[in-house]
Amino acid sequence: MTEFSRRINRQLGLLITRRGEIAYVIVGDHQRLVIPGLDGFRSSSTRFKGLRLVHTHLHGERLTDDDFTDLALLRLDMISAVEALPDGLPGCVHSAHLIPENNEGKFWTLLEARRPGELDLPFTSFIARLEGEFARRQKTRKVEAADRGILIRVETNPAGDAPLSLMELKELARSSGVEVFDTVIQYRDALDPRYVLGRGKLADVVIKALQMGANLLIFDHELTPGQVRSLAEFTEMKIIDRTQVILDIFAQRAHSREGKIQVELAQLKYLLPRLATKHTAMSRLTGGIGARGPGETKLEINRRRVRDRIHFLEKELQGIEKARGQRRVKRVKTGLPVISIVGYTNAGKSTLLNSLTQSAVFTKTASSPPWTRKAPGSASPGIRRP
Repeated sequence: MTEFSRRINRQLGLLITRRGEIAYVIVGDHQRLVIPGLDGFRSSSTRFKGLRLVHTHLHGERLTDDDFTDLALLRLDMISAVEALPDGLPGCVHSAHLIPENNEGKFWTLLEARRPGELDLPFTSFIARLEGEFARRQKTRKVEAADRGILIRVETNPAGDAPLSLMELKELARSSGVEVFDTVIQYRDALDPRYVLGRGKLADVVIKALQMGANLLIFDHELTPGQVRSLAEFTEMKIIDRTQVILDIFAQRAHSREGKIQVELAQLKYLLPRLATKHTAMSRLTGGIGARGPGETKLEINRRRVRDRIHFLEKELQGIEKARGQRRVKRVKTGLPVISIVGYTNAGKSTLLNSLTQSAVFTKTASSPPWTRKAPGSASPGIRRP
């Protein structure tokens, strides 16, 4: 491989399965490789890809930042760079692999550089033990929740209170049934238009999620459809924002027919522009010809179904509003007073209603009510209860 790499003055790479089969042969240029899409291989935020990358370096360099980024975002079993000497013979082999969560905050470890003939690592048993250690570290958390999230906020206002905003989001996430594993704050002059936070910081978050066993990233911002697509493609994780968390809480608490319709309608309208097929596009990855086809057809089918459902729900809501209008006219005629309770999520609206009217509306006590602060520029999700 090093001989051919020198002959054509290009980097060569092999993606190798755990059975020792070569899945891909990659030809790059003299400085970098472009890794193809790996949709055919397993994809999980808590498991490795089942592939290792062995590639050449032409300038005697060790593993680069691109190598570490691919190791993390692709969740490769291992990455190795072989020095291609000027005479075509192989030099030292530099290797690295991810490591479980640790107190030092490290994401990977470098193995000692060796000549190819000196390599004696029993790879199959080694990677099995490494994955087992990841699994054991994650099981020690004893988490039963299906959604295990990391909260993210990018603070652009020097006078802003990012920790308090994240504390509020943490309570909202818990109200929605999410187990919060960690919080991340990045201070920047402006949000990244594509990834919200910096690309390198996002890569660190993905590795941390793999170490912890998190499967969800919750952003303390309202993400644009383009940002949701870019983040999902980059991380291969479920991405939601603050608005979706609040809508999910409403969906769980809605019990009346009208309330359920209103919440579902709001969710569908929010989801429609954010529907997208899943593509692999991370670090040095590329898509290429063939992006259109069944995936795009399925996307259009999903959009049409959402539009049809929105149209149906709007008609249902119109019927309910007509009936409500008729009842309102009767109340006005009889002089019946109307009282409304308005407040932030978990502020105690239902508890107050139950106390005043001896009702049995569903209530749930929060450990730390998030109504102590309202995020700047956010709409109040208060519920009006006539």
